[in-house]
Amino acid sequence: MKHPSLIFLTGFSGSGKSTIGPLLANSLGYDFLDLDKEIERLAGKSISEIFAEEGEAHFRALELDVLEGIIDTKELIVSLGGGVLQNDRCFSLIIASGTLVYLYSSPEALAKRLSHKTDRPLMKGDSGERLSREELEKKILALLEKREPRYKTARIIVETDTKRIGSTVEELTRKIERYVRRAKNRQFAEKTTKHTKSE
Repeated sequence: MKHPSLIFLTGFSGSGKSTIGPLLANSLGYDFLDLDKEIERLAGKSISEIFAEEGEAHFRALELDVLEGIIDTKELIVSLGGGVLQNDRCFSLIIASGTLVYLYSSPEALAKRLSHKTDRPLMKGDSGERLSREELEKKILALLEKREPRYKTARIIVETDTKRIGSTVEELTRKIERYVRRAKNRQFAEKTTKHTKSE
């Protein structure tokens, strides 16, 4: 069963999902779940530690486990990790069970924000060294090339580069409320049609 009010926020690391997510949930009157924080809570260690000790494949398996536990939830905002959609099973599950929303940021803006972060495993070099702004931007571009086709399957896309967070939350609230209302009306109409045909 697809729940239009189960909202999955996607976007590259640094696009604002963890900041915007709780504010958006509050604005809509929904609950909020940060997928990465939930994984850290369940694993009892940080994302960086999971990557270093058990590898990316194990981390992706944990993502799938958590997602499978929430697919029947309504009125929930889920902030997804930047690479979740690359896992075919996670992607299929998300598309089949809720509404995908893409927070778009340019590679330049992302590099600027992420250059101050030290806790993002994919933003480091092969030997774990800190990347320069230029190297970081190149890595972001390469990852975006792989990820953007799936980001762009989102039902709602909002740009987060130039607007204030408050304006972004307002815009998302309007778009999500409109989308959920229409989707529920469509589901109701389909049910009514099926019921009429079966009589």
